[in-house]
Amino acid sequence: MAGEVFDWDEAKRRANLAKHGVDFSLAREFYWDIAVIERDGRNDYGEDRLSVTAPLLGRLHVMIYVVRDGMIRIISLRRANKRERRRYEEAMADRADK
Repeated sequence: MAGEVFDWDEAKRRANLAKHGVDFSLAREFYWDIAVIERDGRNDYGEDRLSVTAPLLGRLHVMIYVVRDGMIRIISLRRANKRERRRYEEAMADRADK
């Protein structure tokens, strides 16, 4: 996703940094060309939330976001857990098979 524009709530960014140790500004470093993007359908949030898993700082990270007014509005950014890493690896293997 070349030329992406990010937006976030500053209080949410600080809370995310305290909780997960990852600053939203690092989202600019995501490897979008090898990202796995999925719709987050766990709850009805009133707008489509997306989950992107991609390498960042040498490790897989997950970012939850919405597209609002043409910008990527970040909700959360953290390191991927074991289940998410496995799903990412499976998705990458599926891409390689095609």
